Amino acid sequence: GWDDQLLSDLAGSGSRRDDVSIENSVAISGNTVYFANSGGLVQGWDITNLKKDPKSVKRVFRFWTGDDTDASVVIDDEGFLYVGSQYERGLERSLEVGQIMTLDPTQPDDPLVWSVEDHDAIPSGVWATMAIHEDMVYVPTNGGRLLGLDRATGEEVWSKDLAGPTWQSPVVVDDVLIQGDCNGVLHAYDVSDRTVDPPE
Repeated sequence: GWDDQLLSDLAGSGSRRDDVSIENSVAISGNTVYFANSGGLVQGWDITNLKKDPKSVKRVFRFWTGDDTDASVVIDDEGFLYVGSQYERGLERSLEVGQIMTLDPTQPDDPLVWSVEDHDAIPSGVWATMAIHEDMVYVPTNGGRLLGLDRATGEEVWSKDLAGPTWQSPVVVDDVLIQGDCNGVLHAYDVSDRTVDPPE
């Protein structure tokens, strides 16, 4: 789940060298499995011939977010990856790439399509797995904000302030966005019209 380059990048960050646990679920697109770890390493492994030849499995994608990435990677219908990372170490890499990002695995040398920053305090960023619905991405943050982002550009369409930290992952059912908060309240928003701030 890690490599020597990651351990080198994390050296001196105040975290233990072995703080690279995998705390998210894997996501699969085609024959590639994606996951991330607590060191911020996002990986894609080609498992095309896994059953016939396990030694043929190889890494085909590597991206370092710069900080703990516990949220599961989400993949859209075009194969783009949506990644949410925490901001705890305060590393320059986290400031460079942001905490909410879209990656294009077909461009492994420069996969960052867009990113959104959420590093106003330590800790901040994203713990929850984001949700995709139509042309929107819904992302709750540690600070209690629920963001509605344009899927193509990352532009903020709307945001809501909830009781944080909002580590609960959102889900969309029949044009209704469901999100829990840290006061124990389950919110439901009508997202059928994605051009407006959704009513509760």
